[in-house]
Amino acid sequence: QALLVESGGGVVQPGGSLTLSCAATGFDSTNYPLGWFQKAPGQEREGISCISGGVGHTYYSGSVKGRLTITSDDIKDTVFLHMKSLKPDDTGVYYCAAGHFETAERMCVFLKAKLWGQGTQVTVSS
Repeated sequence: QALLVESGGGVVQPGGSLTLSCAATGFDSTNYPLGWFQKAPGQEREGISCISGGVGHTYYSGSVKGRLTITSDDIKDTVFLHMKSLKPDDTGVYYCAAGHFETAERMCVFLKAKLWGQGTQVTVSS
């Protein structure tokens, strides 16, 4: 059974850092785009960072560019979201997702995913 399992969420103060992990099991994620999506309180789910399969092209939404970095470990079938300079607006449930043959940008902008993880909570608060 194909699954995505997120971990690494928690409570952090403004300006702090956090790294989220997403492990893919039951399928080879190497050739598929992977991404992170934020569901902030009272808002729609939004694609914030995605990485394409193969060459690993990346996409970042405007609100996180320069503060978040997406990386992947093909050997471990894991994708990471390294977050720094966190703000209260970064609070929300973060979902990992796997796409099909979309580019990283299309996956993030249009929420094109075929498999979703269960989500991990990130709270940025003093």
